[in-house]
Amino acid sequence: MTRNTDEQGVLKRSIAATVAIGLIGVVFGVLSGSASILFDGVFGGLDASMTLLALLVSRLIAGEASRRFQMGFWHVEPLVLAINGGLLTLLCVYAFLNAAGSLLSGGHELAFDWALAYAALTLAICLVLLVYVRRANRSIGSALLALDVKSWLMSCLISASLLLAFLVAWALEGGPYQNWTPYADPAILAVLTALLIPVPASTVVAAVKEILLVAPAELDARVRAAAEAAVAKHGFDGCRTYVAKVGRSQVIEIYLIVPADRSIGPIAAFDAVREEIGAAIGGEGRDRWLTIAFTGDPKWAD
Repeated sequence: MTRNTDEQGVLKRSIAATVAIGLIGVVFGVLSGSASILFDGVFGGLDASMTLLALLVSRLIAGEASRRFQMGFWHVEPLVLAINGGLLTLLCVYAFLNAAGSLLSGGHELAFDWALAYAALTLAICLVLLVYVRRANRSIGSALLALDVKSWLMSCLISASLLLAFLVAWALEGGPYQNWTPYADPAILAVLTALLIPVPASTVVAAVKEILLVAPAELDARVRAAAEAAVAKHGFDGCRTYVAKVGRSQVIEIYLIVPADRSIGPIAAFDAVREEIGAAIGGEGRDRWLTIAFTGDPKWAD
């Protein structure tokens, strides 16, 4: 199986599990009267829709470029990551504000038996999917699956925190601190969302950098070192390098400045230099877009 086929299979299973958890969250949230469980269910539903979108993007990237999109569909991947991370961030902010309002208004009662059953069930499902997707992505190396791993990690943290907090609140019932139990659910939701906001927000920042074609420092240094080594070895006057990472693709342009008094010689010699630089850069494959040009006038390289 190809990398994209494996990726799509993992995404399909992740979508099915996420939809199941979302439905369970909505049902148990209504039965228990828990805003934090409802948030978890809505979070799961939104995550499932975004994972479905990621699956569609994966299929686009795996397909052949068209006349309209001659350079492929790599650029769609960071757009999906930005939208996904942005929506999850907004959802967390909205839930935090609702939780703060509920705390200020005195909280609300909660059916702890339903809440505990939900937290235990979803934690088990989330742990299984987290391990599965993470292991699968070790060999696939997909940014979309990496985001899915983050989503499952967030879901695990939510479920584990819900379970712990509900257990503590349930233990307080009937005791001297029973008056605090109405605050348990909104307090849990406020703490969770405040802690979760940086996770999707960091995904948005990384995706926006790719959309804006910000040069990755590690790739820039590697390409520059390979080009400068070729300059020193083959007696060129200099070089210019330009790199960008868009989704899973690496877009690399290198211009080598040929001395004015140098004879052109056989084209095979220049192709050999290209092969040498390409091997030094590494990462050869469908996702690497490498262009190496030779010119005697630096204006064509700037």
